[in-house]
Amino acid sequence: MHHTKSAPAVFSLVAVGLLGLTLSACSMGSGLALSTSRIQGYEISQDALAQIRPGQSQDLVTVVLGSPQTINAFNEGTAWYYVQTKVNQTPFGMTSITDRTVLAVYFDKNKRVVDKALYGAKDGKSFTIEGRKTPSYGQDRNFIDSLISSI
Repeated sequence: MHHTKSAPAVFSLVAVGLLGLTLSACSMGSGLALSTSRIQGYEISQDALAQIRPGQSQDLVTVVLGSPQTINAFNEGTAWYYVQTKVNQTPFGMTSITDRTVLAVYFDKNKRVVDKALYGAKDGKSFTIEGRKTPSYGQDRNFIDSLISSI
């Protein structure tokens, strides 16, 4: 019987070739990007922004921009807020915020547009959220403490 070593070598070359094609197809489809950019919330377009002018009614603003994400009522009128957040997402589901823009539309008591403003990250303040808990009356008991005290 005659044995040749060319069959395993050919098989190895074919496997490497298929692996290379598979990996190149994956990288071409994703544009070699390790993360994808997307917009969460409201997408603020320049066309819609240009249509909002002082004196317009809240109903017209709703037609152009849609329902606001947040409303702030105060003595002189109200403000509607539309938030656009740009995020990058990795293939593993981890997201990071790259930019945030807030469109504020201000109304007077007669529900007419007074002004509009765009706010970005440079206009805001960063603050840390406190992680401590305020103690309450009584004791914090875990399951074992509760079980022992009931006996």
